[in-house]
Amino acid sequence: PALSIPHRRSNYRKPVQKGVISTDGDRCVIVGENGVSYKLPGAPFEFQYSYSETPNAEPIAIREPAYLPFAPPTMPRPWTGKAPLKKSKKNIPLFDSFNPPPPGKKGVKHVEKPGPFPFGKYPKEGKTREEILGEPLKKWEIKMLVKPLLSYNRQVNLGRDGLTHNMLDLIHSHWKRRRVCKIKCKGVPTVDMDNVCRHIEEKTGGKIIHRVGGVVYLFRGRNYNYRTRPQYPVMLWKPATPVYPKLIQEAPEGLTKAEADEFRKKGKSLLPICTLGRFYHMLLPILEVVTFFVHVAAKNGVYASLVKDVRDAFEECPLVKIDCKGLQPSDYKKMGAKLKELVPCVLLSFDDEQILMWRGRDWKSMYGDTSSTLVPVKADISSGIDNSAKSSDDSGTPDAQRVVSSPKMMSLWRRAIESNKALLLEELALGPDALLEKVEEFEGMSLAIEHSCEALVLSSEDGSSSSSSAEFKGGSYSEDENDIYSSDIIDDEDYDDDSFAEVNPSIPLGSLPVDKIAERLRRESK
Repeated sequence: PALSIPHRRSNYRKPVQKGVISTDGDRCVIVGENGVSYKLPGAPFEFQYSYSETPNAEPIAIREPAYLPFAPPTMPRPWTGKAPLKKSKKNIPLFDSFNPPPPGKKGVKHVEKPGPFPFGKYPKEGKTREEILGEPLKKWEIKMLVKPLLSYNRQVNLGRDGLTHNMLDLIHSHWKRRRVCKIKCKGVPTVDMDNVCRHIEEKTGGKIIHRVGGVVYLFRGRNYNYRTRPQYPVMLWKPATPVYPKLIQEAPEGLTKAEADEFRKKGKSLLPICTLGRFYHMLLPILEVVTFFVHVAAKNGVYASLVKDVRDAFEECPLVKIDCKGLQPSDYKKMGAKLKELVPCVLLSFDDEQILMWRGRDWKSMYGDTSSTLVPVKADISSGIDNSAKSSDDSGTPDAQRVVSSPKMMSLWRRAIESNKALLLEELALGPDALLEKVEEFEGMSLAIEHSCEALVLSSEDGSSSSSSAEFKGGSYSEDENDIYSSDIIDDEDYDDDSFAEVNPSIPLGSLPVDKIAERLRRESK
C-alpha cells in the first residue's frame, strides 16, 4: 500500500498554478515554466525528472500528490526489516582520478588517467567548468579519444524520456574509468538533437567533442577528478506526468472551425511524406515524369532530419502528414509538439496514428520567391488542396497547366543545366528515336565535359613559361569561364606567379610507359 501511488490512468486531478505547491522544510515542489521541479537545499539547480523533454507550456494540473521523489534526509538507509549491519573494519579510500591505482594491480578495472596534457603540464584541481575542461582539445586529440569508442559497447542509452535526473550520476560513473562517455540517443529526443546536447553539457559540465547521428561523445575534461565530482541524490521513482494544455484545437490559430475541418477532410486523402518505421520514403515530384517513391535505409529510431523534411514538404504543399503507425501515442504527440515549435507549423490532427500539420498563414519559403513552370497535372501533389496554385497556360494550350513548382527543385535544375549535367528539351513532342538520339548526344557531351580539364602549356625554346586554357571543341570551356576548381579549395594567393617557371618542360620522347606500350603494339602489328 505504501507504494501504490496514483498513475496516469487514475482519476486524480489537482489544478495547480505557478509557484510552490508543496514544502517539506527546506525542500519544496515548484511548478513553473519547466514543469514540475524539485528544490533541495545546497543543490546547484532545480532537479527535474527529465531536463530535455519538458514542454515549454506550464502544466495546468498534476496527477499525483506533490511528493518529493527523493529519500527523506532523516533516513540514512531504506528500511529492509532487519537491523543495520555493523560498520566495516576495512578502510576503503575514495577513488581519486589524480592518484589512480597502478595499471597492473590485481582486481582493479582499467582506469584512464586525467588528460591528455601537453608536454610539461600536469593535472590541477579545478572548481569551475572552464578549469575542469582545461584547454580546448586539438583535432588529433579528439581523434585519439573517439576512435577507440567507435566500436565500444559500454554506453549510456538515452530514450524517450530524454536526459533524466539519474542519468547524471550514470555519466559520472562512466567518467570514473574513461575520459569520454558514449551516449546513444534514440526516439523522440532525436528530433531536436541540439536541445539534447545543450542540456547534456549544461547539467554534466562536460564537452561534446564528436556527434554523428544520434551518438554523442562527451568529454569529461582535462582536469576532471571523480573524488570532487558533484553528487546528486537518486530519484527513487518516476513522477507522474502533469496535465498540459491540449495540442489539437477545434479552431487552430489563423483558421476558423470550418476551414480546419475542411483541411482535416482533405488530409485524409493526402499521402504521408514519411513513415517513422522500418522504411522511410519520401514523395518527390519530378518535372517530366509522374511522382514516385524512393525507399531508403531505415531510420532506426533517429529522427534528426525530420524537421528539414517537413520544411521541404511545406515548399510543395500547405498540408503535410507523417505516418506514425507502430509508435506509442505519447511519442508521436511529443513529436508533434516539437515540430510545432521547430518548423514552425499548426497541428491539425493525430487521428489514425498520423500527424497532420498546416504551414500557417505567415509561412515564408526558405528559397525566396516561388517560380512557375509547365508540368503535367499528375506530378502535382497539391492538387485539390491549393486551387490557387493552378492556372491556365498563357499561350492557351489546353494540354498543359501552369503549376507552382518547388523553388528548391528549380534551383537544382537550374544549377544542373548551367553545369551541363542536365538538358532542357524545348521540343516536347519527340518520338522515341529522336529522344534516344538526343540522350546519346547529351551523354557523350556530358562525359567529355566531366573528364576534361584545363591544360598547362609550357615552352622551353625561349626559356619563358606560358599557360593557356585548352578549349573544349563543343565550346564548354573558354578563357572567360570560371575555373573548375572553386575558390574555397584552391586559393590563388597561396601560390606565387613564378611558381611554374622552375618546372623543366623538356621530357625525352618515348620515355613514358605508354610510349613503350604503343611501340610494342606497333611492332606486333607489322
